[in-house]
Amino acid sequence: MSGCRGAAITDTVNVAGSTTILPIAEVAAENFMQQNDEISVLVSGMGSSAGIEAVMSGTADIGTSSRNLKEGEGEGLVDIPIAYDGIAAIVNPDNPVNSITTEQLRGIYSGEITNWSEVGGEDLPIDLINRDESSGTRDAFASNVMDESHFDVGAVILPGTGQVREVVARSRGAIGYISVGYVEPRFGTRPVKALILDGVEPTDENVALGVYPISRVLHFFTKGEPEGATKQYVDYILSDEVQLGAVIQAGYLPVSTIEGGQ
Repeated sequence: MSGCRGAAITDTVNVAGSTTILPIAEVAAENFMQQNDEISVLVSGMGSSAGIEAVMSGTADIGTSSRNLKEGEGEGLVDIPIAYDGIAAIVNPDNPVNSITTEQLRGIYSGEITNWSEVGGEDLPIDLINRDESSGTRDAFASNVMDESHFDVGAVILPGTGQVREVVARSRGAIGYISVGYVEPRFGTRPVKALILDGVEPTDENVALGVYPISRVLHFFTKGEPEGATKQYVDYILSDEVQLGAVIQAGYLPVSTIEGGQ
């Protein structure tokens, strides 16, 4: 959680939800507070569903989510897209498999495919890594990949992107899925390899063009139109300073990338 270190605070903005959005929200909060000494911005990552619940209940001013609202969920919430993202299937760099189809990926995550030799790899059991049910990343993956199939209940369930990445980086037989922006090593973490999906590489350009199969919107949700300090923070997130700074640095695409047709 990040918060303001200054004095004479007159307003506080509570931001809660997606761990995927956490890097953008935290960096933006620190910079925003440096420019607005009277406002404190508190940011926490607890999962997309928890963020939506928090803004609905009024315990957060902004709920962050890496998934869309479900039918009947979030009545009265205002949806503010803040970035775009792709989801990459990742494996250990020592795994010889470089590409996969959506059908094969579905087979792996449904438990029908259990050995890497079934998708052109070595004779090695697949160690399946999945996210918890509150994860927006899991929801987006399920929507784009699983179709009517159910996840294998035998998968290891991890709560965050960092944990998934670390386990896959250490296990030769593991497979997981994370945001495209987290594929490249950060802060000295071990490397992972992103699989080509249906012949398309998980790159920013392919996500922006809409040709990569697993893409999504990253959202801010507010209960009604944002006002006061909350609106100031939202406007700052959508400014060029953040969109061309923290959003890109986190590995995501600015909203103008797709809205502007670039």
